[in-house]
Amino acid sequence: MQSIPSKRTGFTLIEILVVVVILGIMAAIVVPQFAGTARDAQISAFISSLRTYVDASEYYAAREGSYPIDGSSGVVPAGFETYIDEDEWTQGTPMGGVWDTELNDSGVSAAVGVHFNGGSNPGDAVMILVDERFDNGDLASGSFRKLAADRYYFVLAP
Repeated sequence: MQSIPSKRTGFTLIEILVVVVILGIMAAIVVPQFAGTARDAQISAFISSLRTYVDASEYYAAREGSYPIDGSSGVVPAGFETYIDEDEWTQGTPMGGVWDTELNDSGVSAAVGVHFNGGSNPGDAVMILVDERFDNGDLASGSFRKLAADRYYFVLAP
């Protein structure tokens, strides 16, 4: 009996390295595009939540005769819990920081927004992107404003 020579199957080390290099190049092109998408999603979620709290504050004012009280940052103001989802409020915002209300404080009559409490503040550049989608793109004027170094609010009543 004579044995039949077997063919070598598989990839050479060079072929495998070429594939790895090609995948690395593709990843280097694609990954940065997804990083911007995550920030856009956070901004959209933040705006959606803020609009919900603005609407709830307006509804509260119409029913109760005044805007929600000036509560502690991250804590639902007394009486406001029947107008919003308390768990969503206390979990914080999609961009970090905690939800907060202002009443006759911080230079405004009434406002609802985010207080970063020295935490993961994305900074003015990102909050201007929020303002461009939500208001006028200027944190110093309009409805959405920067009230302090780490506070960005929708002004319900100036």
